Amino acid sequence: MPGTRFNERNYQSYLTVPNGEQFGNWTWPEMCPEGFYAEGFSLRVEPKQYALDDTALNGIRLYCSKPNDRTFLYSVESHIGYYGDWSDPQWCPSGVLNSFQLRVEPHRGLFGDDTAANNIRFRCTSNPTLEGPGMDWGEYGHWSRTCSGTGICGIETKMEPYQDGLDDSSLNDVRFHCCT
Repeated sequence: MPGTRFNERNYQSYLTVPNGEQFGNWTWPEMCPEGFYAEGFSLRVEPKQYALDDTALNGIRLYCSKPNDRTFLYSVESHIGYYGDWSDPQWCPSGVLNSFQLRVEPHRGLFGDDTAANNIRFRCTSNPTLEGPGMDWGEYGHWSRTCSGTGICGIETKMEPYQDGLDDSSLNDVRFHCCT
């Protein structure tokens, strides 16, 4: 299984938000190496498909390094969907990622085109807010708690499996692990 090399890393807590969608299952966690924390991220986003099935946010990749030392980088991404391209990374000017906010389109009913998670924002310990280049469907929910340790050190996604030509939503929810 990909990304299980550092899954033995102990974490103190994890961050969640209440507005994630219901479809799919939680996949495996991926952790930064010991002493590394997420300082940046990129997103895999499918652009608007017009009359076809939209999935929007298909993946979140974290870029891990030692705090304020980007000499060595390690990326983690849990499970990702099939569609879209990866965006350019966004970085904390200093510090590490320590809270997030998820933009989610609520379930659209039997005949609607569900996209679920569409975009994400992160706060850095140095206080700037970074927003991904995702889609603008749905609304941002509440901010997660803030990591009480150093910062975010792992990711776990809730993914809907491919629906064989039916309505796909791909990434529905995410939680991030906090390490001291």
